[in-house]
Amino acid sequence: METLANLESFVRSAELGSFSSAARRLGLTPAAVSRNVATLESNLKLRLFQRSTRSLTLTEAGERFLHSVRDHLESLQGAIAEASNEQAEPAGVLRLSMSPAFGVEYILPTLPEFMRRYPLIRPEWTFENRQVDLIAEGYDAAIGGGFELTPGIIAKTLASAHIIAVASPSYMQDRVPPHDPSGLIELDGIVMRSTRTGRIRQWQMRNFAGEEQPAALKERIVVNDPAAMRSAAVLGLGVAMIAKPDALSYLESGELVRLIPAWYADAGPISIYYANRTLLPAKTRVFIDFISAVFQREKWAERFAGTLG
Repeated sequence: METLANLESFVRSAELGSFSSAARRLGLTPAAVSRNVATLESNLKLRLFQRSTRSLTLTEAGERFLHSVRDHLESLQGAIAEASNEQAEPAGVLRLSMSPAFGVEYILPTLPEFMRRYPLIRPEWTFENRQVDLIAEGYDAAIGGGFELTPGIIAKTLASAHIIAVASPSYMQDRVPPHDPSGLIELDGIVMRSTRTGRIRQWQMRNFAGEEQPAALKERIVVNDPAAMRSAAVLGLGVAMIAKPDALSYLESGELVRLIPAWYADAGPISIYYANRTLLPAKTRVFIDFISAVFQREKWAERFAGTLG
């Protein structure tokens, strides 16, 4: 009878295309994953992978074996996890990825409450402006927007990500506020260049009546980070198009004002992303439930909506 470790090392290596990626996912060393697969091949007396310095590909026998065992492995892991979860308190390292601005302002302040509830979970949170590969990089979950839904990933919507036009009161003091997006071109624009595409992000705005207009900003200042756009706007350097969650506390304090408040752009949902498994680890499941409850309790979906001035 093969050990679960050998089978899991084989399946994850096949899915992710390398021993190193499988090792990150399983919390092992690449040498340990390679050794597990070699043991499996020896016991089966079959070569499951063709190995080279640059690639790892399944043999024909490997393809057949993967097809035979993958679903059964998921079922077995689910049964083991279910039995464990009935007895044990959620525990282990919780690896989470999120953007710095949103994560620090909204998600990080929830951590004391979460850790009081689940003291055996150890958060390992990464703040970065990029889409991570949850499976290949070994993350339990990610919070953000615009993720490409690769096979095996689920997105649970938490709120809408609406983009609004903001500026400081001092900047607007001697200027005439625009009546619609076409008037933004008369003001100094603080815009963001995407590090992924190298392009300046353009927005199509809509109003409550369903009319649409492009938001054409003069490229006066170019940055590559939403928090930098916000800070530049607070400094009175011009108009920025930023997500309402990033602007909310500054609007409430009066450091920023919203321009053309009847208009907003839709950047898609803010979601929590996680791997589609038969049964989630308890640490991941309780965090998803916890953060969803926080969004409801704090009414963030309503407060983040650009439809509310």
